[in-house]
Amino acid sequence: MENLSIGVFIDGGYYAKINEGLARTGQGTVNLKNLLKIIPELIGKEYGIPRNIMHITEAHYYRGRFRAKDAEKRNLLLEEREFEDMLIENDVLCHYKHLREDPRGGIIEKGIDTWFALDTYELTIYRNLDYVVLISGDADHEMLARKLKALKAHVMLLTWDPAHTGSTSRFLSEEVCAHIDIGKLISESQETANRLITRQ
Repeated sequence: MENLSIGVFIDGGYYAKINEGLARTGQGTVNLKNLLKIIPELIGKEYGIPRNIMHITEAHYYRGRFRAKDAEKRNLLLEEREFEDMLIENDVLCHYKHLREDPRGGIIEKGIDTWFALDTYELTIYRNLDYVVLISGDADHEMLARKLKALKAHVMLLTWDPAHTGSTSRFLSEEVCAHIDIGKLISESQETANRLITRQ
C-alpha cells in the first residue's frame, strides 16, 4: 500500500481555549508531541488503515499575538517564546498576525481565520493531502470543510472541550467526514489521558 499524507491545521485561539480549560479544571496542559502522534492512530482506526503507512507531512499553527513590546509589558514574552519552542520542536510551522487595539476598547484578531482557510485549501491542493485534520471549533470553517471534501480529501475534525464551554460549532462538526472528541477518548481511557495531558 502507498503511504498516505496527513495535514494538521491548528486554530491557535481554539488550542489556547483547550489549555485554558485544562488549567481551569486543574488537569495540566496539552502534550502536543503525543497529540500529533495519536492523530495517525485515530485516522487509521476510523478508516481501517494500517498506522505505518500514515504520515503527518504538514503541521501548521495560526494565531494572533501581541507585538514584542506589548507582550513584554504584559509579562507574556517568555511564555510565548517557550510555546513557540514547543511548536518548533514538534515541526509545527507558526503563522502569526499582530493583534490590534479596538478603538472601542479591548484587542481584536483580524484575518487569522481567512489565512487559516486559504492556506489549508491551498496546501491540500499542492501537497495532494489525503487527510486533513482541523483542530478548531469555529463555525467559519464549515465552508472550508465542504471545499476540502470537493477536493476528495478526507476531513477530520479534532475537538477538545475540557471545561465544557460549548466552543465547537455544530455546523462544522456536521460538515466534516469524521469528528473525534478527545474529551470522550480521555474519559474512556486513562492511558489516553496520560498520553495527552502533561500534568502540572
